[in-house]
Amino acid sequence: MWGFLIACLSGALMSIQGVFNTGVTKETGPWITNCFVQLTAFLVCLAFFLFTEQGKIPIGDLFKIDHKYMLLGGIMGAFITLTVIQSMSALGPAKAILAIVITQVLVGYLIELFGIFGVEKVGFSVSKLIGIIIAIAGLIVFKWES
Repeated sequence: MWGFLIACLSGALMSIQGVFNTGVTKETGPWITNCFVQLTAFLVCLAFFLFTEQGKIPIGDLFKIDHKYMLLGGIMGAFITLTVIQSMSALGPAKAILAIVITQVLVGYLIELFGIFGVEKVGFSVSKLIGIIIAIAGLIVFKWES
């Protein structure tokens, strides 16, 4: 249950952040907004690290990661921020988030299905496929304008 609640909090924060970032972008620009978002995120993470993990986990352990491509998450984060801003600006918050979430579910399922990036492989599930199809149909209905 705790994981589900945290996931819901994450989704809510992503939606609110996307709206905030889109608003800032309208008055500045996408890259300066992205720089500010990433910089403030870095500062918050650094503060939490210094107060909760300093001395427990050596920073050098980052460079001992077996699969170096896993360190690309920060770079992806910059493009995630940019694409969320652009999609919200083009579609509005509700449609953009709906499309983003459906894509996340689809890609997440494909990662599990094929065991990509070291994730434990799962078997194909007709019910999960039906769920994704229903979600896509929901997006089409949601996007439909009279």
